[in-house]
Amino acid sequence: MKNYKHVFDAVFKEINKVIVGQNDVIEQILVSILCNSNALLEGYPGLAKTLVVRTLADLMNLKFSRIQNTPDLMPSDITGTHIIEETSGKRNFKFQPGPIFANIVLADEINRATPKTQSALLEAMQEKQVTVGNSTFKLDLPFFVLATQNPIEQEGTYALPEAQADRFLLKIKVGYPSFDEENEIVGRFASVSKEIKLKTLLNKNHLLSLQSLTRQVPVANDIKTRAIKLIMATRTNKDVISYGASPRASIGILLASKARALIRGRNHVSNEDINEMAYPIMRHRVILNFEAERKGMTTDDAIKHILDKVK
Repeated sequence: MKNYKHVFDAVFKEINKVIVGQNDVIEQILVSILCNSNALLEGYPGLAKTLVVRTLADLMNLKFSRIQNTPDLMPSDITGTHIIEETSGKRNFKFQPGPIFANIVLADEINRATPKTQSALLEAMQEKQVTVGNSTFKLDLPFFVLATQNPIEQEGTYALPEAQADRFLLKIKVGYPSFDEENEIVGRFASVSKEIKLKTLLNKNHLLSLQSLTRQVPVANDIKTRAIKLIMATRTNKDVISYGASPRASIGILLASKARALIRGRNHVSNEDINEMAYPIMRHRVILNFEAERKGMTTDDAIKHILDKVK
């Protein structure tokens, strides 16, 4: 298998002209894109979540749209609606597409939308199509929903139902920058601003062929077995977890590990890939029990506990 590391190195180099640090976040978004899946980004305001997604869309020459979720947002504001159009004295219904008709859709603060509006994204995320009335419209491929949510200000928000959270391949935690990174950010954005010209490095066809290549990355039987045992351990470790991950997580952890191996320039999946991808794959799919919560454990602590157990 050909080494594609130089392609991804060029993507990182180009995106770092705009984004300081956050390389793990960028890598995990790329993993999600290579797996033809959706990702949920969680982090405090002002950590460049929107900027990362918009910059990646520019580098890949993809159509980008942003939906700002609010409690009064209606499903038709996302999918589009039929409008009456008058031509030469005749009235016809014409479909006006909504912002879902793009390649990368950023659903900002998804937990601010009502469950009815959140569910308008479900069909698009899973089936890559939108149904309005009696008409079904296919979405242009590649298609991804990258949603963000804010871990603070939970008043007036609607937590994502487990079934919908499960549709996201990864839950990516966006952390604060280090001192050096923040110093660089301040130096870059608090001085005279220069317009940054970004090179287009990939297009739709490149992405579709990279998605196909991702699935061809080989996995040794012992690594595959361990990955499945990790997911199954979330269902049996009742000392910390009430509800474990579904088989969707088993498929996800192997696919995501293949994508990470491809980005890192390796032609096979390693145990390190499985260990690293276990966190974003499982953190929104396991529910801690009361005892674990009482001890102040996080879902990441529970995942570490399982990784330590399943060698």
